[in-house]
Amino acid sequence: MKKKKPTFVRQESVRYLRLGKKKKSLRKWRRPRGKSSKIRLKRFSYSPMPSVGYKTPKKESGRIHGLIPKLVHNQKELESLTKDNIAILARVGAKKKLELIKKADELKIKVLNLNSRGRK
Repeated sequence: MKKKKPTFVRQESVRYLRLGKKKKSLRKWRRPRGKSSKIRLKRFSYSPMPSVGYKTPKKESGRIHGLIPKLVHNQKELESLTKDNIAILARVGAKKKLELIKKADELKIKVLNLNSRGRK
């Protein structure tokens, strides 16, 4: 098992609200470009900067929970999935979505976006 990747936070994100002091969605990584920036200089005890060593292995890249994601539009596509796939339901109607969810439960296939915001 690989080591957990650190969270790369933007410089000064702890200081300012607009950079994500309280709102995690605003904490987007931006490369520090300051002349005497300690993060840019990769000083000890400062937050880490993304670099080559943090890349995920080729075998694991693109996987979600160790499974290969596949977009599913209908039952035929759902039945073609194997045990090392995870289904992502496409934008379909409510009736078809319920049918796909029931079929996925029968086939014991995990569905990734069941708790999407659009559903009630």
